[in-house]
Amino acid sequence: MDIVTILAAILSGGAIGLILGLVGGGGSILAVPLLVYVVGVGSAHAAIGTAAVAVAGNAVASLIGHARAGRVKWRCAGVFAVAGMIGAALGAELGKAVDGKRLLVLFGLLMIGVGLSMLRRRRAAEAPDVQLTRDSAAVLLPRLVPIGLGVGGAAGFFGIGGGFLIVPGLILATAMPLSYAIGTSLVVVSALGLTTATSYALSGLVDWGVTALLMAGGVGGTIAGMALGKLLGGRKARLERGFAVIVIAVGGYVVASSGIGLPGVN
Repeated sequence: MDIVTILAAILSGGAIGLILGLVGGGGSILAVPLLVYVVGVGSAHAAIGTAAVAVAGNAVASLIGHARAGRVKWRCAGVFAVAGMIGAALGAELGKAVDGKRLLVLFGLLMIGVGLSMLRRRRAAEAPDVQLTRDSAAVLLPRLVPIGLGVGGAAGFFGIGGGFLIVPGLILATAMPLSYAIGTSLVVVSALGLTTATSYALSGLVDWGVTALLMAGGVGGTIAGMALGKLLGGRKARLERGFAVIVIAVGGYVVASSGIGLPGVN
């Protein structure tokens, strides 16, 4: 591995961590494009596998702080994670069966869709005391399980942590506040990332050297992002919109540079 690749991997990890620190999620969706177009990982499948390992590692590290602050709904996270792991395992197998270039096209389209959804104003649902108990199970389980399966399938197929999908999914299912949804989502991101990473690692589709560099850069980027986020304070909404525009632009570039038409179109 030459010095240029090493620096590109560290800086890419730093960029992902910076975004995670600033807006609380979504940085992992840039991991695959960064690995392919900046670091120079030649295979889309290898990029997905490598990104999955790095995302899982960074999520575990971030989870510790949120858990200490009491911002994790463990039972809700457990149900969502189990359902998500089943979906991720199925999604990862399906993703490996898809041609690499077509997979990048689908990934680019997903990025565009996610970016557009992030630009929409969301109503904040507040139920900070929500808990999964025997009394609430009849209401919460029919919401947590199918949403978890769907999010997990997408995470496994595209090799992403899925925080940008898990957070709104948890809010939709339980009405927990955003701060709790972010903390709780890290349990799920860790589980889904581990499931996807294991699937790709068993197929020999993980570049462990690049993974280590991504994670090293991610630690520094996350610390810097959290510090910058505190300084910017009330501008979080603008940061999220700015990030959404970046996601849309990168998604458009991925689709345009793939060199093939959309799936099913010659």
